[in-house]
Amino acid sequence: MTQKTLRLSRNNYGMGFVVLMLLCALTGLVFGDSKPKTCSDIRQFYNSKGFNLNGVPQTEISGEHLRVCPQGYTCCTSGMEENLLNLSRREFETQVKESGRTLQVSLSGQFKSFDDYFLELLNRSEASLQTSFQTGFGPLFSQITKVFQDLYSDLRRYYRGSNLNLEEALNEFWARLLERLFKALNPQYSIGEEYLECVAKQSETLKPFGDTPRELKTKVTRTVIAARTFAQGLVISGDVVRKVSQVSLRTECVRAVMKLTYCPHCSGVTIAKPCSNYCKNVMKGCLANQADLDSEWRNLADAMLEVVDKLSRPYSVDSVVLSLPKRIAEAILYMQDNLNTFNNKVLQACGSPGQSSVTGDQIKRGRNTAEEVSSTPGAQLEKLLSDVSRMLRDMMQYWVHLPRNLCVDRESGPSDVDRCWNGMNVDRYLPEVMGDGLASQINNPEVEIDITKPDMTVRKQIMQLKIMINRLKYAANGNDVDFQDTSDDISGSGSGMCVDEQCSRFPRLNNAPNTEKPNVYAYQPGIKKVVNGRSSQNLPCVSLYLLSLVTVLLRR
Repeated sequence: MTQKTLRLSRNNYGMGFVVLMLLCALTGLVFGDSKPKTCSDIRQFYNSKGFNLNGVPQTEISGEHLRVCPQGYTCCTSGMEENLLNLSRREFETQVKESGRTLQVSLSGQFKSFDDYFLELLNRSEASLQTSFQTGFGPLFSQITKVFQDLYSDLRRYYRGSNLNLEEALNEFWARLLERLFKALNPQYSIGEEYLECVAKQSETLKPFGDTPRELKTKVTRTVIAARTFAQGLVISGDVVRKVSQVSLRTECVRAVMKLTYCPHCSGVTIAKPCSNYCKNVMKGCLANQADLDSEWRNLADAMLEVVDKLSRPYSVDSVVLSLPKRIAEAILYMQDNLNTFNNKVLQACGSPGQSSVTGDQIKRGRNTAEEVSSTPGAQLEKLLSDVSRMLRDMMQYWVHLPRNLCVDRESGPSDVDRCWNGMNVDRYLPEVMGDGLASQINNPEVEIDITKPDMTVRKQIMQLKIMINRLKYAANGNDVDFQDTSDDISGSGSGMCVDEQCSRFPRLNNAPNTEKPNVYAYQPGIKKVVNGRSSQNLPCVSLYLLSLVTVLLRR
């Protein structure tokens, strides 16, 4: 190569370098201003959350230190990100608890209304019996009043969850009433315990009270079993909500909520709300275990609605309880009217008892002055059952609607589908919305979740729901249920449903097998999502420089 040619080549290279620098300057103008943005908005926001502004940048800094938010230019330091991460946990846990608290309060209110109503029915029925019997049976009532007191006491104890066999308690009531009446109506005899045992054995065939004991036993057991089980269902439902709402958040969930809620502030796009589907995926991932309650929760509500129906028909709970005085009076009058026949058959079977040394006055036939009660539900009961039925239907989808409900105040509107925060920048959110429950989160792009490790607290509560559903189904058919928590009083001292402490005890569940499975990641480990930030603004200049250098080398 000649000296002239070499000098010409150098001049051309110098001209190319000048053109390259001009292109770089123009590129800087096109791709953005090099002046860093101010952090005044995030400083004001951060301070409003109760944090100190010491160490908070005045202008944007490089974001390579961020662990959760996109690593472009940012106004957040590592300490700020950590503080906002902890704040995200506290706020989200509070939101879940408050949502559950609202449902608890509703369940507690319904329980208190029903509990007060049923206990008041028993009180009214007992008061009516005392008043009508004092008027209708006179001196006889004083000799049998203790039997009635024990009857109503047993009904209250059973309703409150006592370990009491209701059918046996009713049989015992009629047996004790027969003993007292037989002695009171036969004052001429000296009757001992052995003779009364013989009389009791004859009662099954002689039926001293007619068919009333059998008819009442059917109605009372069906009604009181349904009432007790229904009240238990309301208590257990509230207890499940309380426990599941207190389940601790996993680290992956907290990071996802932080990214959803506070990373826009760190990225300088505070006015952009999260995309709707993005928010739903975060919430569905965080609340995946809770959503698995859905099936049994619906079954519980259906079973309780079936019991509600049994409380109003074929005979309503109020008509059964309030008609007790009249039906018992009918039974006593039946015995008085057929006393001679009954005595003769007892004397044939048991022999003649000894004569009493003290002869009392013959007790006159009583009168049934108890109030007649309609078999249809009263207005108060109808409203109560209508309100609770509405609540049960409304709560059926609580667990699968919870993610959507928690997004209502967070997410962007339909008109901002292209101008919302998608976790990386302000743009459309492309991934599809995941289904409900743990198994559906295997490909959730926002929350890394191991679907082989369900939350054991939630699993235990699912088991409690199944146990309660079984009890309700038995109760709907009029069958007694062997409660595991028989020593507990479901209505306590009148404080209503337990909201902040455990109301009932159940057998603990065995831990599910811990089957390990490789983690499923929304993105392959080690591959980071592309971040649109100023750190990439100089790429066009670098590319032009490399292109020019290659051209020169080729010419040489």
